[in-house]
Amino acid sequence: MTDPIKTRRDGAILEVKLDRPKANAIDLATSRAMGEVFADFRDDPELRVAIITGAGEKFFCPGWDLKGAAEGDAVDGDYGVGGFGGLQELRDLNKPVVAAVNGICCGGGLEWALSADIILAANHATFALPEIRSGTVADAASVKLPKRIPYHIAMELLLTGRWFDAEEARRWGIVNHVHPADQLMDKAWDMARLLASGPPLVYAAIKEIVRDAEDSNFHDTMNRITKRQLATVDSLYASEDQHEGARAFAEKRDPVWKGR
Repeated sequence: MTDPIKTRRDGAILEVKLDRPKANAIDLATSRAMGEVFADFRDDPELRVAIITGAGEKFFCPGWDLKGAAEGDAVDGDYGVGGFGGLQELRDLNKPVVAAVNGICCGGGLEWALSADIILAANHATFALPEIRSGTVADAASVKLPKRIPYHIAMELLLTGRWFDAEEARRWGIVNHVHPADQLMDKAWDMARLLASGPPLVYAAIKEIVRDAEDSNFHDTMNRITKRQLATVDSLYASEDQHEGARAFAEKRDPVWKGR
């Protein structure tokens, strides 16, 4: 067996490629390995942005490995530190993640993509939440989708399990941009480089504020921000980067972010 997770590191960017023929499905062991990769990414101060994608041209990820389940993998088994796919339950991941959806993206694979902050798709990519047809629930998607796209559209996708193409995914805001397949990874790296050039402490604060706001009302979250009760906001306001941003503006030059 070859390693199902291929990584490529270039400066502050980490590319994580799911490579598990034939379809890039995720079993328990793969999910645990993915969790370790993303936890290391989270904890490495030299890394600022991650790209996730699938190997090949046909599949991004179909989600849960039903063959593995048939051979004994329990659907409620140990997925590892980050939950299924290593991302969706990983605590304190305050760095941007870009998904490059290069093909079929369904079930838990779509939930994995939804764990990213920005989603790019190849123009031939297709999407679905077909769990209903196998007698189970798309649990993470049931939590996320109705908050991100119109309720009735989310419910249609969840209740019917129908397939939809990349342009429809873009229209509903499930993906940010659609690109020709041969340009997808270049566009993903362009996006990652843009993010890697930005202020990491600000990104961290943005991600923590967004998470906090999911379970809170506007005034409560704003109160925690102004009182510096969110760790990333407190770090940002006391940082060298905060002063560097102001100096660079006054001096009419590009800021040099140090992440401290």
